[in-house]
Amino acid sequence: MTMNEVYAAIEPARAQIDGLEGPALLEFGSPTCGHCRAAQALISAALEHHPQLRHIKIADGSGRLLGRSFKVKLWPTLVFLSSGQEVARLVRPNDATEIRSALAQIDPPKG
Repeated sequence: MTMNEVYAAIEPARAQIDGLEGPALLEFGSPTCGHCRAAQALISAALEHHPQLRHIKIADGSGRLLGRSFKVKLWPTLVFLSSGQEVARLVRPNDATEIRSALAQIDPPKG
């Protein structure tokens, strides 16, 4: 799967996330966040070798329950999941290498 460019209009329920099979990347942020926009090229580069990985972009903010359930405080926050369980987390990543390293923990690179 290529990088998801659009934040989900409706956030999934925590039970849906906990029930995911296989590797997934949750990206919490906002389309108006400068840190989030700056991280997009890094995330895209890191996802290049993970074509089957599920990438879910969640628009976070006040009153958004999913972000609170993951204790998100700063954007972007990347949560790396394996079958619904958190394996790694990066807050405001500034290097594609650190994202690749976290991705490798849940999904060995392809290609």
